[in-house]
Amino acid sequence: MSEFSSTCEKAARAGGQVLLDWMGRFSVREKGPADLVTDADHASQEEIRGILLGEFPDHGFVGEEDAEPSTSEAEYCWIVDPLDGTTNYVHAAPQFSVSIALTHKGRVIEAVVYDPTADECFAASLGAGTILNGKPIQVSEIKELSGALVAASFSAGLRGEAAEVERFLAVLPRCQALRRMGSAALNLAYIAVGRFDAYWATSTKPWDIAAGVLLVSEAGGVVTAVDGGPLDLSTGRFVATSTKDLHRELLGILDESGSGG
Repeated sequence: MSEFSSTCEKAARAGGQVLLDWMGRFSVREKGPADLVTDADHASQEEIRGILLGEFPDHGFVGEEDAEPSTSEAEYCWIVDPLDGTTNYVHAAPQFSVSIALTHKGRVIEAVVYDPTADECFAASLGAGTILNGKPIQVSEIKELSGALVAASFSAGLRGEAAEVERFLAVLPRCQALRRMGSAALNLAYIAVGRFDAYWATSTKPWDIAAGVLLVSEAGGVVTAVDGGPLDLSTGRFVATSTKDLHRELLGILDESGSGG
């Protein structure tokens, strides 16, 4: 492991332990409608920040729980979600994670998504593949939507007439099954290891997906913007699949059902 990757994993595991330590004793408040934040989020982020910047003090740091999270002009920058899946966490559902990515001149080069309840650490380095608890993993070989287990994410405060609902209903009868787990980072990690075959979202933030996108691409999967073009993390609109054929089919359905919304 490189110094970057080992520190990234160390920080993710430490943040995950903070989340476990806080379970059942935190206060909850809302950042927005149905958008929860807890004391545990902040405690996890500060633990992660201390480890990363303690090792690399010249690096930038963008964390979800910063008062005004933004981009950084630093050559190297850590992008951190200290608790992805906050609603699950608040309800003691196990689908939550810590997500950490390192960018170099805007390109993600290191990534870790850590699931503390399962003690599963997904990690990737640019050009070196993806591992789960130290063992190489890869995406599934599913090529058709009819045989695919698909995940989707909705924005907080979703209304019934939203385009996101139209897309969900368009994909639902055409795939094997459709899931909404509540953690974008874990959805992407599950594609990387072959548990899920596809995932799309149109309302994520860079810290939700920066690490997971590298996990998928390094495991052999395909990730693009929702219109099929290159992915821009800042837009939050993407499609990730295990194979090119599956990607092409899913993109077509999303386009027909109003992917511009």
